Amino acid sequence: MSHRHFQDDLDKLNTALIRMAGLAETAVKTAVEALTTRSRDTAYEVIDQDGSIDAAEMEIDDLAVNLLALQQPMARDLRLITIAMKIANDLERVGDHAVNIAETVIYMVQGTHFPVLPEIEEMARLSTDMLTVSLDAFIRGDATMARTVLKRDDRVDELHANNFRILLTHMMEDPRRIGAGMDLLLVSGNLERIADLATNISEDVVYLVEGRSIKHRATERDREGAEAT
Repeated sequence: MSHRHFQDDLDKLNTALIRMAGLAETAVKTAVEALTTRSRDTAYEVIDQDGSIDAAEMEIDDLAVNLLALQQPMARDLRLITIAMKIANDLERVGDHAVNIAETVIYMVQGTHFPVLPEIEEMARLSTDMLTVSLDAFIRGDATMARTVLKRDDRVDELHANNFRILLTHMMEDPRRIGAGMDLLLVSGNLERIADLATNISEDVVYLVEGRSIKHRATERDREGAEAT
């Protein structure tokens, strides 16, 4: 494979990943909209689009495997190919969590009304923003931007823990709210996982740009996250 051909295929991989990122980001934003508006139609939009995200992951995997098989990429090119596969997997999981939220919204609309907690609304804003920033950081190749995502994950975890306590109290006080309370706990859990995946992507961006991993290095990562805020 010529260098020109290799670069063209590398560009195709990058373009496919950016396109998949847009699909996953839209899925999360649409799921959150369905939650806040209690719209079944909007929730079904998320479910209907999930196949596109799955297909995008398969396309990226095929492109990456072909690049690895036909040429021996070095340094940053090798990092890009391996990270592309990792981010694609994370984005597919983001899409799955968006579908989980959408399916839960459908159940919630049919059941007893239970207002969405302010904590869940804040989680939705934070998780969506974290995903957007992590993906922008990847597109721009900006490790500094990626680091701004890291510290926000602590706040999402804190909100998720608060939701558990609040909803458990509501369900104990009024058993008729158990179904709706459990649905909101599922929503909270899926938003927390989306934030975790956004954090994973941000860590991968740092690795891609700088060639060093900050995964599993809590002290360093927390310090860098604090410096970025």
